[in-house]
Amino acid sequence: MTYPAAFRIAIVSLTFLLAGTVKGVTGMGLPTVAMGVLGAFMLPAEAAALLILPSFITNAWQLLAGPRLLVLFRRFWPMIAGIACGTMLAASLMTGSKTHWAVLGLGTVLTLYAASGLLAWRFTVPARHEHRLSPLIGVVTGLITGGTGVAVVPAAPYLQSLDLKKEDLVQALGMSFTVSTIALATGLAHAGAFAIGDVRDSLLAVVPALAGMWIGQRIRGRISPASFRRWFFLCLLALGLQLIVRQIV
Repeated sequence: MTYPAAFRIAIVSLTFLLAGTVKGVTGMGLPTVAMGVLGAFMLPAEAAALLILPSFITNAWQLLAGPRLLVLFRRFWPMIAGIACGTMLAASLMTGSKTHWAVLGLGTVLTLYAASGLLAWRFTVPARHEHRLSPLIGVVTGLITGGTGVAVVPAAPYLQSLDLKKEDLVQALGMSFTVSTIALATGLAHAGAFAIGDVRDSLLAVVPALAGMWIGQRIRGRISPASFRRWFFLCLLALGLQLIVRQIV
């Protein structure tokens, strides 16, 4: 469906303002929220193209703010390599005749991620298994990212299971998301779904995303984290189910 230019600008601005606010409060969630909301108004490839610069800038900021980048890269490079390869291989799923499956996949990923958050699923990965699991987690995350534009599953739960210090976890997530964004842009460009014109539109989305982060950082100290997470996951669940129903009905 084609929407008037003013409506499209308003939806994109409000979406990235909301997504940035979520990231400001929780440290993650910008691509997840943006893809979930925009997926109801445009094709996943269009939404992913808009996401490139806001996601890259906010995640690179998160990545570079920590003190242990080289240490974490040496530890997690097999996962990072898997994410990059998987994302570039699967990016074509969001283009051409495969868009139905991309939307259905996006809805499924959002629903499962929301359910895991609401049910507070927690698990621990022993250090002795990390060298075997990291490449697999990376490839699976990359394939899901390339097909849906959402880079949180299963990399984020996996990193949370490793008992990292808070600062290391935030920086490792930033590294994972930054690489996912670069690989997604590369894959979409190779598939002809991301060009110079998309850079301009994506750049316009940076302003509301950063404004949202500023708002979120100020909300963080005034709201119960548990309450915020519950409403965040409930909204993601509603978005995911809506996308699934729209594709199968």
